[in-house]
Amino acid sequence: MDPQNLQLLYTLLCDDVRIEMGNKISLMGIFQNIMVEKLPVSLIKFAVINHWRGQGNHDTEVRIMSPDKQNLVVTSQTTPIELAVGGYTDNVSFFVNVVFSSAGTYWIQTLADGGVMDELPLIVTDAANANAHAAEVITETVN
Repeated sequence: MDPQNLQLLYTLLCDDVRIEMGNKISLMGIFQNIMVEKLPVSLIKFAVINHWRGQGNHDTEVRIMSPDKQNLVVTSQTTPIELAVGGYTDNVSFFVNVVFSSAGTYWIQTLADGGVMDELPLIVTDAANANAHAAEVITETVN
């Protein structure tokens, strides 16, 4: 299907996702950076949520790339989505036991029909490297 008939409206990262009564989505532990005492770190579980608008049938995928974008850290299985004209849908990709071996800006890539629709930076750092990133990039502020 033509990815021009598809828009990625937003991508969120969180610790867990639950589907509640009434088909409501509950997101727990929304985050934008990973800050730990010491690297490497293995995240037991986290999710990437994509919110789509468009029409038609599409195949979507989420990849996490190394800071140099040359190595694939992990990828989701391809997920088909089907949208009626003007429709919306959410796609949740769960990842388990993902190891981030070093500090840096990793990249969350969202693909549709084989093409990259968006890239989201994910800064991973530890106490020893926290000062290497600018204060405006790493934030603990909740808006």
